[in-house]
Amino acid sequence: MDKRETLAPTLDCLLSVGEAAYREIPEELRRFVASVAIRVQEFPDDETLAEMGCESPFELLGLYRGIGLDRQESAGTPEDVDMIFLYRRPILDYWCETGEPLERVVRHVLIHEIGHHFGLSDDEMAAIEAAA
Repeated sequence: MDKRETLAPTLDCLLSVGEAAYREIPEELRRFVASVAIRVQEFPDDETLAEMGCESPFELLGLYRGIGLDRQESAGTPEDVDMIFLYRRPILDYWCETGEPLERVVRHVLIHEIGHHFGLSDDEMAAIEAAA
């Protein structure tokens, strides 16, 4: 998506970008997260910011909420749906600051958050992203 557009992408537009980016993630990663919902919000809520130790709402581009596969066997029955949150305003600011295509920024955030779902290290997530 080109930054020269006159209007910033909406929540729905960013969700569409996220869904398209999700479809581009390697199948060996995607097949394990079919039950993870993607949600887009303007910013993380105050509780999330405090929990993550963020000083600014622009510090967090996305967040995985749920029980990672590395802990599901010992956790029993999940109480809620696993979700990946994409935070629109921080993503758009990052997009404008870096000049990277919006689709690439969103794909990076999704891979990173799915990696948390699997309990992967940052190095493992970087390798997956490089392959995508």
